[in-house]
Amino acid sequence: MSLSAMGIFHTLIGIVALISGFMVLWKYKRISYVYQVGKIYLVTTFITAASSLTIFKHGSFNPAHALAILTLLAVIAGIILEKTLLFKSWNKYFVNLCYSSTILFHLIPTATEILTRFPMNAPLVNSLNDPLLHKTFLAVFVVFMVFLILQMKWLRGQNR
Repeated sequence: MSLSAMGIFHTLIGIVALISGFMVLWKYKRISYVYQVGKIYLVTTFITAASSLTIFKHGSFNPAHALAILTLLAVIAGIILEKTLLFKSWNKYFVNLCYSSTILFHLIPTATEILTRFPMNAPLVNSLNDPLLHKTFLAVFVVFMVFLILQMKWLRGQNR
């Protein structure tokens, strides 16, 4: 199945988002709107999520669209929390949770697209119910949780 013009745009912006997301995490250990690369990540993530709402590869609203809505909400909530001190000393943890969760929300549909499209003539996964896909989701989630725990510990250490 080939990509539509919107699919190509969505994919390219998503690649920029993931690259900038990993760059900001590598350099600063957290995503923040105050860093230029953080702004690039958040803006391209927002555009990627919004554009995904126009793509209906599987015919109708599906879990990928729900992840897109969660992504939009996480970016908006993160920006609001980053600009306020709603949760006082806990604020940075909630900002981190909002922003870092968007990485997870990127990786789940990315894994789905890669496994259902490649190799081109014989994709590794033929169905959204394939056990390989579910094992991949689990692996991505476990790595995300380990990373999130390490981030939270690092943030706690920033107080000292």
